[in-house]
Amino acid sequence: MYRFAPSPTGDMHTGNLRAAIFNFICARQSGKGFYLRIEDTDTARNIKGKDRDILEILKAFGITCGNIYYQSRNIRFHQQFAMQLVSEKKAFACFCTEEELEAKREEAKKNGIAYRYDNTCLKLGDEEILTNEKPFTIRLKQPESPITFTDDIKGVLTFEPKDIDSFVILRQNKTPMYNFACAIDDMLENTTDIIRGEDHVSNTPKQEHIRASLGYTQKITYAHLPIILNHEGKKMSKRDDASSVKWLLEQGFLPSAIANYLILLGNKTPKEIFTLQEAIEWFNIKNISKSPAKFDMDKLRQINREHLRALSDREFANLMGFEDENIGIIGKIYTEEGSAVKEIEPKVKAIFAPKNAPEGFEKEFDTLKTILQNAPYFEGFDDFKSYLMEKSSLKGKAFFKPLRHLLTNSEHGPELANLYPAVKTYIKEIVK
Repeated sequence: MYRFAPSPTGDMHTGNLRAAIFNFICARQSGKGFYLRIEDTDTARNIKGKDRDILEILKAFGITCGNIYYQSRNIRFHQQFAMQLVSEKKAFACFCTEEELEAKREEAKKNGIAYRYDNTCLKLGDEEILTNEKPFTIRLKQPESPITFTDDIKGVLTFEPKDIDSFVILRQNKTPMYNFACAIDDMLENTTDIIRGEDHVSNTPKQEHIRASLGYTQKITYAHLPIILNHEGKKMSKRDDASSVKWLLEQGFLPSAIANYLILLGNKTPKEIFTLQEAIEWFNIKNISKSPAKFDMDKLRQINREHLRALSDREFANLMGFEDENIGIIGKIYTEEGSAVKEIEPKVKAIFAPKNAPEGFEKEFDTLKTILQNAPYFEGFDDFKSYLMEKSSLKGKAFFKPLRHLLTNSEHGPELANLYPAVKTYIKEIVK
């Protein structure tokens, strides 16, 4: 069983989408299930409506889930398992205040050492615990032996007990900490395979320790994906527009192209342009590079251009708000000028908008406009051009510059000979 477990705390990050895509592909390849878990227990950070955004984005990318869970609905189980660990002396109550813990963190920082909880409350006797009226958290005891697991990308990883302190599993308000809720939910939902970002590598031994402490023996396989870097070679953050899947979609990048690029990123693939369904046939998680991959907008633009060209003419026209499939042909011509719908759409719509004469060519513009409004239909561009030249007595720049403005509403653009076959049936409408 594979899963995708995002938090509804902001726009979906491209790294999260990459993990969702890989989980979906591997689930389809293996025949195992795939479910979505909305990790919403951190109520202070949740943003209303972001869960719906997640569902809509997954739908746009063709990622379907067998089941959808909200983590908050499992809180009673989180609490029950925490109490079980306390009763079995595998976890304990911690009465340390945040101020006391912060002072110890500062002391460790001053001494140049990594902070680890010093088990102050583990040493408390039953009488001290029972009579203590201070608020408390629940901590899981530090493991006694190393924790080892195999990562399909990074290989075998081992964490020593000293690297995992007695960490908090329940807050003072008895809500679960991230690692505890995640570990319990994966256990309850029979998760067998986890693909997620490498920022979770340090969480994995804690989650393994939690499940082992509860006697859970089901093996889970892991793959931790390297981080995605921005154009400066730094970890991509919310400040980078391309980190937001929503932003990419708003710019007119197709879901198929974004998925293509994210699968290609840091990967060995048999070809460069492909669909998600094609990737299911050959994808191998072990081919993902161990090194971080840099997000290249130019590469995404090139891939998006190819996916736009692969659309049917009607699909392309609909993306730009037109019904006529012939407008899609015009759009494909303009993929030489732009690589995303947001760039191409205004160029196409400008063709059908009112035109102004280019400065210095007002007379020639008006002459050609009058001729065009009464011109017969021509199948080929050469006959069309010859007719206009003969009727207007114009040539060279005095002919082509105003003609380009009349047909495209722009000084620059695709070759008119290439554009004409797509616009020839609209000439009267274009120059009205």
